[in-house]
Amino acid sequence: MIKKFADLQVWQKSHQLVLEIYKITKKFPDNERFGLVSQMRRAAVSIPANIAEGFRKRGKRDKINFYNIAQGSLDELNYYIILSRDLEFISEVDPLLSKIEEIAKMLTGLIKSITRSEQ
Repeated sequence: MIKKFADLQVWQKSHQLVLEIYKITKKFPDNERFGLVSQMRRAAVSIPANIAEGFRKRGKRDKINFYNIAQGSLDELNYYIILSRDLEFISEVDPLLSKIEEIAKMLTGLIKSITRSEQ
């Protein structure tokens, strides 16, 4: 039984993604600290944070709204990873993009389960 947001597998995977993004961005050029590094970290942290906030909401619309925000942050992070590759800050992005795709599918499933429970 899921009693807290940390019990959600999608939260656990998104939290691990945040830790990876922090580790990867430590190696970015210093002149990106307040640019791309900040944006990537903010987008990454937003994913599990919005899952956590949505989990606590009682109304189904509120829950779905926060999970949708998490999806938007996930897409934003996806772009930053592509940009980082193109700027040659990251060489191997496929594992990160696969994790993002997996989390996106999990969020979609979570939203669908909430939507179905409304009927």
